[in-house]
Formats: sequence, C-alpha cells, structure tokens
Amino acid sequence: MSLPLIGILRGITPDDAVVVGEALFAAGIERIEVPLNSPDPLESIRRLAEALGKRALIGAGTVLTPGQVRDVYAAGGRLIVSPNCRTEVIEESRHLVMESWPGIVTPSEAFDALEAGATGLKLFPAVQVGIAGMQAMRSVLPLGTRLFAVGGIGEDNFAAWRTAGIDGAGLGSALYTPGLTAAEASERAHRLVAAWNAAEAPAARET
Repeated sequence: MSLPLIGILRGITPDDAVVVGEALFAAGIERIEVPLNSPDPLESIRRLAEALGKRALIGAGTVLTPGQVRDVYAAGGRLIVSPNCRTEVIEESRHLVMESWPGIVTPSEAFDALEAGATGLKLFPAVQVGIAGMQAMRSVLPLGTRLFAVGGIGEDNFAAWRTAGIDGAGLGSALYTPGLTAAEASERAHRLVAAWNAAEAPAARET
C-alpha cells in the first residue's frame, strides 16, 4: 500500500459504493472501509471487493463483534476497523488473515491490542487525545508500531500530526459524506492526498 490513508465511506449505499470507491482508488487511497452503521453495508463491501479487491484493501469500520468480522470476511472484506479495543475482535480478524485496526485512546488499550495481534492502532478520536497525548503514547509503544489518527484529521492539520510522529490517517467526513457524487468525492480525495504528500514526515524532509 503506497499511502497510509484509510478512506471511510460512512453512509454510502450499495448503488454508490463502487463508483465512489473507484474515485478514491484513482486518487491514491488504497484502503477503503464501509462502516457497519451504513445502509446495507455488507452489500456495499461485497460490491467493492468484487470491483476493487485485487487492487485495494476493502473492509468494514465500526466492527464490534467477532460475528461481524466473519460477516465482513464472507462479503469479501479483508480489513477490520473498530472504534474500540476488543481483543476477541482482533483475534478473530487475525485468525481469518485480515488486517485489524482497533480504536485506542490509552496505553493500556494499545498494549492489549498489540498483544492480541493488531495490525496497527487507530487513535480515536484523535482530536480528543491531541498531538501531545499521541506523542506521550508513541514514546512507550514498541518500535515499528503503526499508529493512525482518526477523527478531526484533514488537510489543515496533516503537517502538525505528521511532524509529531503519526504514521497515517483515517479520512471520514473530510473525504465523504452521504449523497456526495463520485466527482465530488474524487475532488476531495485528490486534495487530501496532495495535502498528505505535501506534509512530509520529518525523516523525509531531512533526506
């Protein structure tokens, strides 16, 4: 995956899922989640997986139970994102060889998630924890832990978060809101990708 960005299509409908998903992929966003509190989310995931599954990582957000993990897997999804840390959800995801990104706000949750096998950590809501809180947590996490900021992250603050040490971001309402056309989603996606690339991490600027 070239860009550490997750496109969150909360509220997407099955009829819009593929055309919007294609627009995000064309802009460079190769991880796409459909939150399970969207209309008919499993059908949207199924259609996205059929259309994009060989090129992008498709899956679900707001996944709360192991049963939901299995439902997403059966629909063709291979990405599980949660707003909270439930070790049984992480373990079921990894058992099915799916990426698992649980939501965490404390070091205890972070270490529980990593011990359960999480692929990476979703700092959510990032605006609540703040950059200083993220840096304090980052200082105790194992080297190589991937930490994505989700919630209140966008082109206006990418630079601050990247400079502070975040590895990636989940893009929600800044990227997509229900009823947005594919063209509008494409415009937002290109703008966000350009802003992320412009906000280089410190190591990249030093080379």
